[in-house]
Amino acid sequence: MIDKTTTIDNALSQVYDGQTIMVGGFGGPGTPFTLIELLHQQGVKNLTLIKNDANEPGMGISRLLEAGQVKTLIASHIGLNPAAVAMMNRRELEVLLYPQGILAEKIRAGGAGLLGFLTDIGVDTILRDSREVMHLDGREAILERALRADVTLIHAAIADRAGNLIFAKSARNFCPLMATAADRVIVEVEKVVDTGSLDPDQIHLPGAFVDSILALDELTPDYGILPQHAL
Repeated sequence: MIDKTTTIDNALSQVYDGQTIMVGGFGGPGTPFTLIELLHQQGVKNLTLIKNDANEPGMGISRLLEAGQVKTLIASHIGLNPAAVAMMNRRELEVLLYPQGILAEKIRAGGAGLLGFLTDIGVDTILRDSREVMHLDGREAILERALRADVTLIHAAIADRAGNLIFAKSARNFCPLMATAADRVIVEVEKVVDTGSLDPDQIHLPGAFVDSILALDELTPDYGILPQHAL
């Protein structure tokens, strides 16, 4: 039987300096807090992060931002994190902002194997100054390029050992999309069950998209890296 569970020591063994990493989460839900803390402790740097938001100061990906491990952040908003805003204003962090739906579609396109897509959203605004504008059937459209990553990190509620995932509520907003758009997908999971015990109709992401599973219910506080909001 396939068993994709991994140890805490090996969870991020294939994450390196300079990589592009997608991080799931819609605010808190779906954010892989434990994997992020492991990434922080690992000390990798010059990262490009793709996440819907920047979390809040001192938590989530803000830990990586504040430690200077991130070169570029691609997001839809960072307004809840004044630390990230200050870093952007001081030009310590490159921030690329996209409307939330556009960001999601750029990721979906990457997962579908597309190079990009055309949209008229923002074509009559200053956004066009930093985008490629094309013409189709007499209309102007902005070319939005697809997004892919070297690694995706996400949080799920339940997994079986083959990697089939169930997400809780709004954790589904970005996590399944991001899992399709990366070369390697690492998931932290609150509970791991035996393969075959999940109702197939309840599975939100097939195990074919998942490479490694870190089972939070099998970890102990001895590691000192388990913030309460990760459990």
